[in-house]
Amino acid sequence: MTISVAQPARATAIAPPVLSPVDRVSEVIFGLIMALTFTGTLSVATADRNEVREMLIGALGCNIAWGLVDAVMYLLATMTERRRNLAILREVRRRPGASRAQELIADALPPVIASTMQPAELDVIRTRLEQLPEPPAASLSVGDFRTALGVFLLVFLATLPVALPFAVLHDAHRALRISNGIALVMLFAGGYYLGRHAEAHPWRTGVATLAAGVLLVWATIALGG
Repeated sequence: MTISVAQPARATAIAPPVLSPVDRVSEVIFGLIMALTFTGTLSVATADRNEVREMLIGALGCNIAWGLVDAVMYLLATMTERRRNLAILREVRRRPGASRAQELIADALPPVIASTMQPAELDVIRTRLEQLPEPPAASLSVGDFRTALGVFLLVFLATLPVALPFAVLHDAHRALRISNGIALVMLFAGGYYLGRHAEAHPWRTGVATLAAGVLLVWATIALGG
């Protein structure tokens, strides 16, 4: 639940439709791994242009499909979270006693923050929530659909740098080496960014993400994915 007492009405039910840095990088890495499962199965020793073309079509088609799935799931998750927020708000208002309302508010907060809140502080939030006007029914906004489009584009566009060498080079072996190099750099860069965002060790996080991505690609190919 996103609790905001500074703004009335819609703030209790609708969070800003913006992907977090972790979500953005995760979508790119996901699309990258899906693309690598196609390029990794190409036999450069025997591949001809038809096989390369089929591989490119398969990789692009797969990421288009998964991008659509991710975008729809984002919209479903957003609607579900907003309905949950409204349900918690109305439950808080229906409770005549402060104790249960405080429990509901504490459960909706991140655990680290909730552990620092005193009953009096939770009661302040409860009082302000009760003073808010009745919010509108949960719905999806134009911004939500723009964010869903962003989810789709992140998954789909992650395919292009990996697939591009096969589209412009006739030597499949050389194209594969360049494609793999681009993929490794992208995996490391994604992990490095996550490390900086978490104020951890970006180089270690980059290497760990790179290793995890390679293992996931290997496992997906081995399992026939």
